[in-house]
Amino acid sequence: MQEQYRTLAAEGVHEIEINKSRFICALAPVATEAEAQEFIARIRKEHPTARHNCFAYVLGADGEIQKASDDGEPGGTAGVPMLQMLVRREMRYVVAVVTRYFGGIKLGAGGLIRAYGGVVGEALDTLGTVTRRRFRLATVTVDHQRAGKVENDLRATGRDVRDVRYAEAVTIEIGLPEGEIPAFRAWLADATAGTAVLELGGEAYGAGQPSGGPGGRPD
Repeated sequence: MQEQYRTLAAEGVHEIEINKSRFICALAPVATEAEAQEFIARIRKEHPTARHNCFAYVLGADGEIQKASDDGEPGGTAGVPMLQMLVRREMRYVVAVVTRYFGGIKLGAGGLIRAYGGVVGEALDTLGTVTRRRFRLATVTVDHQRAGKVENDLRATGRDVRDVRYAEAVTIEIGLPEGEIPAFRAWLADATAGTAVLELGGEAYGAGQPSGGPGGRPD
């Protein structure tokens, strides 16, 4: 399983013009193929007079689902370079639709490949991406006396504190990179005089946390 991948925080649009042809790239984060197809259909409705609405999407943390369409452009000149750009940038759970309004000047196969791949690359640069890292879900159970300091230390160093619940004891749910679990366990034992309990759950992907601080690698 891949340790990390990039995706989008939100959808957005970027446009370029090449030899009077407009290339409008719409990007969006998606979780499923159904969501990707819905986004593609929506963009097509927004540009009903465009000559082409080409698309590409990549789903799965390992990129196991990949699809592309040239939508009438010469084979391999639109959807494929779009898909290649997404894969090259390690993008996952993302869909790209490039709408082309023909300007009357033919670009040739090479020109189309550069245009479609290029506008996706520019759109990613303009909109920005976020990194999702693989981590273990973990629960820290600690007494009320020590809970405040433990939580504050976790938040102060950028740990992924996902939930805090107060009952007879306090439970703090966090995300931990796999490689940092031994160091975190040692830090927790030291910080709570061995009274806290750390339970590990399943794996997920989330925003990366900086190394260092409670149970992390040194800065």
